[in-house]
Amino acid sequence: MSARSPLSVVFLLHIALEAPLAISAFWSPASLPFLQMTNTTLVLLKLYTAFTAATCVTTFLVHPLPEFLPGKRALAIGLCIYHSVASTVLFQAPRFIPHSFGPLFESLKVTPEVTWGTLHGLLGLAMVVWWQGTLGYVSMARKAA
Repeated sequence: MSARSPLSVVFLLHIALEAPLAISAFWSPASLPFLQMTNTTLVLLKLYTAFTAATCVTTFLVHPLPEFLPGKRALAIGLCIYHSVASTVLFQAPRFIPHSFGPLFESLKVTPEVTWGTLHGLLGLAMVVWWQGTLGYVSMARKAA
């Protein structure tokens, strides 16, 4: 058994979900399609962008590392919590993205906020799957030590 699991792709999925917003908000936060942007929300968005960019860099760096390393596992738990909370917040948020997927999707309550929240929820779940799917690597590393 190799020290790497194909489930580690979950770290790259985090980057795929977060990097577009991080890059857009870093270069031009006022151009994002959010409603009621104020100076305060722009500052908070820039702080969020710094956090998101840092997690993207961190996940890129830990992706190739062995699954049993405590730092990689700690990052996965942190990302699981982040994506779970982000999902909950987005599901409960009022409409703040002034775009629509069309009348059919609107009637089914499929909005950009709900879609974004669903993606975060799936990624949080994927982190749990990675955690459980790589427990064998941790056990193997303990036995080898």
